[in-house]
Amino acid sequence: MKKIAILVSGKGTNMKHIFQAIKSRMLYNSMVNLVISDRWCIAIQYALEKNIPVFSLIRTNKKFLSKEIDNILDIYIPNIIVLSGFLSILDTKFCEKWFSKVINIHPSLLPKYGGKGMYGMKVHQEVIKNKEKISGATVHYVTKNVDLGDVILKKKCKIDSGETPTSLSKKVSVIEKEILIQSINNLKN
Repeated sequence: MKKIAILVSGKGTNMKHIFQAIKSRMLYNSMVNLVISDRWCIAIQYALEKNIPVFSLIRTNKKFLSKEIDNILDIYIPNIIVLSGFLSILDTKFCEKWFSKVINIHPSLLPKYGGKGMYGMKVHQEVIKNKEKISGATVHYVTKNVDLGDVILKKKCKIDSGETPTSLSKKVSVIEKEILIQSINNLKN
């Protein structure tokens, strides 16, 4: 059984999809054994309703947060750690220790529109502003260099004439769900 720890900061949209994929058996031989947030957020309530161990931490400083998460993971020992809208940046020591176990879903075709400060609607706004013709989503390994880890899977979508950041966000969200589940299924951890 593949144990999945999920790190969240917001609504937990992709986290919810992981739970649904497990229930429907789209995601096989897997279970969520832990949810960690870096702030109080809606995703915590959802995880609590599913009777999953939840830790809501306070982001005092990056190094302390990464160490605190590391200590929790050492107890629960997940096979995969999924950053699902997790907005804090994990430190180098954490990334090196958990190398090849931490994955992230990003709402662009990396390396375009990645890096510090590029998340959520900000990405879609930049894509539209720059008049891109395609966008998409990328699942990648997390390293000390933000959004520069090896790509696991990416998928693109066409940007239609008159596309808005909101409409693009909805298209990319569908892709994110699909490639996140495929990536987890394909990981051998």
